[in-house]
This record gives sequence, structure tokens and C-alpha cells, in this order.
Amino acid sequence: MEAVEVLELPEKDAERNAFVNLDPAGFFIRPPPKPHELDTFITPEDQVFQTIHMGAAFVDHGQWLLVVDGLVERPFALSLPLLQQLPSRTITAFHECFGSPLKAATTALWRVGNVRWTGVPLHTLLQIAQPLPQAQFVWSEGLDRGDFSTLQTDRYQKDLPLAKALGDEVLLAYEINGKPLSKEQGAPVRLVVPGWFGTNATKWVCRLSVQAGRAPGPFTTTLYNVPDPVSGVLRPVWQAEVNSMIVRPAPGAKVGTEVRVEGWAWGERDVERVEVTVNSGVEAHQITLLSRCDAD
Repeated sequence: MEAVEVLELPEKDAERNAFVNLDPAGFFIRPPPKPHELDTFITPEDQVFQTIHMGAAFVDHGQWLLVVDGLVERPFALSLPLLQQLPSRTITAFHECFGSPLKAATTALWRVGNVRWTGVPLHTLLQIAQPLPQAQFVWSEGLDRGDFSTLQTDRYQKDLPLAKALGDEVLLAYEINGKPLSKEQGAPVRLVVPGWFGTNATKWVCRLSVQAGRAPGPFTTTLYNVPDPVSGVLRPVWQAEVNSMIVRPAPGAKVGTEVRVEGWAWGERDVERVEVTVNSGVEAHQITLLSRCDAD
């Protein structure tokens, strides 16, 4: 890899000085439109759901730093201009909310959008840092802080297995659909983890720390863990399961004896088959699947 310009590590937690305030403060959710309104392959930014646990962090972009440290040979920091000088990539990926970590959903939430993200692959930064042999996870920290339910924390903290973090698709994104991120979507930079639920995509990211074990923050240890359906052992909310929605016909639409049904299907793994049932599940019809490039 060609030599790249980086900064020396600042004093401990100095990267958090870019935080100005929370606006708005506290939990906030902007639900997506109804399924029949999500009828374009790329979801416009103003239709993409927002889930904000402790408040939207207003960040001084001029002071923003991304620290990369931990079990690495070369810890370093980057300013926003230095990050944006690195080779970027644009990917199209679904972005889905898991739902409340306090109460499991009993019906499909369909808090989902399909988004074009632009940013620097995380593996580029890891290649610069050179993780040590004992490294197993990459912790990510956001500049948001405060209260969520009965919990209080000075930072939003999540983790990724190193194997996932090294994937070509994982980005430090600074654009959504060709435009700079909004504050509510994590500006100036957020983590994007395609195929995994949005809780893993840390907004207002300011630190990546390579470690041997999992992150200790409450959004990793207490929240966003579910029982494995086979073993019953708690496991982290990581991969998004296969899901789908019908877009057309819309609710209340008048239809004839033959109906063209259209919709979206997505998941961390490739979708192999979609069926639509009618007559209370008595009759099933297999749906023709278009590839992502055909839909685009």
C-alpha cells in the first residue's frame, strides 16, 4: 500500500472534543413510509428511517478526528480531510433497524431502506494500522452520549468481529445517496456494515479500537442480544435475517382476477426464493426474482 498521510494519536479521549451538543436530545425515531410507498430501488434520504438512542450528536467537523488504536502495530488518527483523501468506494445496500432492544417485535417492522453509501473501506484503515495476531474484534465508538431507558453511558460503543471488519463492503461512510450525511444520519462519518442490522453501524464515529475481546459498552453487553433459536444461548444482533415486503398492489387497491405482485426481499445472505400465499395460505405462488443490478 502506498504511503498515506496520518496524524499522531491525540491525548486520551481528545477525539471526543468534536462533540458540541445533542440536538435533539433523547430517544428519537423517524419511521419509514408504509411499504407501498417504498417503491423506488434507492430510498430517498428523507424516507430512510432514523433510530437515535440518546440524541443526535452535533459535531464540529473542523475538530473531528477518527482515532484507530488498540492491538495494532501503528496506531494513528485522521482528520476529515485526510480520511476523504483515501480511496473511496460506493456501495448499494439495504439498511434495516432491528427494532427495540427493550421489547422484541412480534410483527414485521419494515424499518428498512436501500441506500447508496460512499466512504472509505474499513479494511483500508486496518491495513494501515496492521492488527496484531491476538486481535479478534474492532470496537467502534460514537460521539453520542446520555441516557437510554434505565442506562446511562458516556459513549455509544459496538463491536465487529475482525473477519467482518475486513470485508470489502464495510465502510466509514461520509455520503448517503451522493450527498453528505445529515446530522441525524451520523455526520460527518458513520460506520456502515452491509448485511447487518443498523445498530452495528455506529453513527458520529470517532474511534476504532482493535481488541482481543468484545466491547464492554451497554449497547453490546446488555442490549441487542437475543436467544439463539436452537441453543437458547444469547447471541449478538448482527446478521439481518431474510425479510420481504409487498409494494404493489397497495392496500385498498382494486384488483382483478389476475394480480401482479411486486415487492422487495433482502437479507445478509442471498435470497433464493420468495413465495406469495393467497386464500389464507392454501395457495402458494413462487415469485420471479430480479437481481440487484436488474432492479437498479
